[in-house]
Amino acid sequence: MAHPHPTRLPLLLLLTLTALAGCDPKPQPPPEQNYSDVQFDVTVPLETPVDATLLLMGEDPAFKGPTGEGLELTFQGGTTFSVKARMPKNQELTYRIRMTAPDAHVALDAAGAAVPAQTLTAHENEENASFSVERWGPEGGTTQPQTAFVVAVPETTPPGDSIWLSGNHEKLGNWNGAGVKLYKAVNSSYATVLSFDPNTSLEFKATRGSWETVEQTAGGVDVPNHTHKTGSGFSRVTITVGGWRVYVPPVPVLTGNIKYLRDVTPTNTLLKKRDVIIWLPPDYDTNTTRRYPVLYMHDGQNLMDATTAFAGEWGVDETAQQLVETNKVEPLIIVGIYNTSDRGPEYTQVPDETQTEVDGKNGGRADLYGQFIFEELKPRIDSEYRTKPEAEFTGMAGSSLGGLVTMYLGTKHSDKFTRAGVISPSVFWGQNDILTKVDALSAKPPLRIWLDIGTEEGGSGQETVETTRLLRDELVGEGWVLDNDLKYTEVAGGGHNEASWAARFGDILKYLYPPVSP
Repeated sequence: MAHPHPTRLPLLLLLTLTALAGCDPKPQPPPEQNYSDVQFDVTVPLETPVDATLLLMGEDPAFKGPTGEGLELTFQGGTTFSVKARMPKNQELTYRIRMTAPDAHVALDAAGAAVPAQTLTAHENEENASFSVERWGPEGGTTQPQTAFVVAVPETTPPGDSIWLSGNHEKLGNWNGAGVKLYKAVNSSYATVLSFDPNTSLEFKATRGSWETVEQTAGGVDVPNHTHKTGSGFSRVTITVGGWRVYVPPVPVLTGNIKYLRDVTPTNTLLKKRDVIIWLPPDYDTNTTRRYPVLYMHDGQNLMDATTAFAGEWGVDETAQQLVETNKVEPLIIVGIYNTSDRGPEYTQVPDETQTEVDGKNGGRADLYGQFIFEELKPRIDSEYRTKPEAEFTGMAGSSLGGLVTMYLGTKHSDKFTRAGVISPSVFWGQNDILTKVDALSAKPPLRIWLDIGTEEGGSGQETVETTRLLRDELVGEGWVLDNDLKYTEVAGGGHNEASWAARFGDILKYLYPPVSP
């Protein structure tokens, strides 16, 4: 019997091995030399939220990341986000950066178009790929005007405090002390991005939520308003806060006989309720048969009480008390009408599409405001106090928009008041509309006018010497006589603020209410 050859395999085993040889082997990772470690460093804009989630995303599996959604970058401090990843060599890879949280955005260029995808071809190990993001925006880009505000704060800022911007626009709170809250951004800053109409003149300051904690210099000195005029595209405004005001509650120093009317509610529902402060002359309670002229003033909370004033009071009570007691001013009653959050609309005679910073598109409620004064408030004052209610003894005064509304109401209601303090008036409003109103007068009303402007007001607002001179010239053209029934003053160094108005209030009062013979 023959025996099989010792090296010959059984036929069944041979067939089995042949079949196995035809199967695909288990996939093996490519050799290490086909990959490169690449360091991606991305410089982001200052307004990027510090808690942003940034991903590099592309079609190549190298950009899928552990979750398949992309390579997540890690915040490194300053304005840098980074990630290190293994990339295949000698292949052109395409990728884009996205911010997926707290909002979904892509990188945009300065013009607002989405940035094209980046490309990378890795050749050597430990390569570096660096690029910068100009700004963030929606996938399809944006043509909307935008302004990014970035605020760097001092190390003394309490870590739990919020940072706000407050300014002269409804989106900035119309100077309410806490207009728009900023989010924490990269580089230890705070930021927000807002949209405004082109050519909007902005003024603003940083606060920690109120005027008691407004920004100052590192040495504790108040700073002027920051200013910015918007364009039609994207702009970035950066400010550095040196320090914060240390709040010391103001001492309520009220001089003289002070009364209040609380929560005075106009019948017209477009007007909001407000308080009214009333200063009575020194002899009001003792000379019980005497009747007094009345001066109505706007922005009443800024006149006499430091605890309610926006940025320091006028000292109307102290000034009036001293001038009356020294017989330099006729004894009078002063009625301060508090403003409301609708100050802009109430103090303007027409809407102004270009002046959204004081809610201009809803402006033009001055007639309603005047109706409230003449038909509701004045009758109440005349009934509760011993006034001389006639127009010849009644006056009105205000600053800025308060000066504008005083001048406007004076052109229409000389049957109600004949003495006008037009202080730093906002002549610019409505493309100088008040000049048109004065020019349209059919006859010169019997109005004694104080008109003034500070020489340094143009730097912080749109009230300027030039436009105030135009108003002066219109009044002269209508028959007012300088240094007779029109007193025009340019105050050297005068700014657009309460301190400047307080400094000249005594002169205003002496001109409008000179002493009279007994």
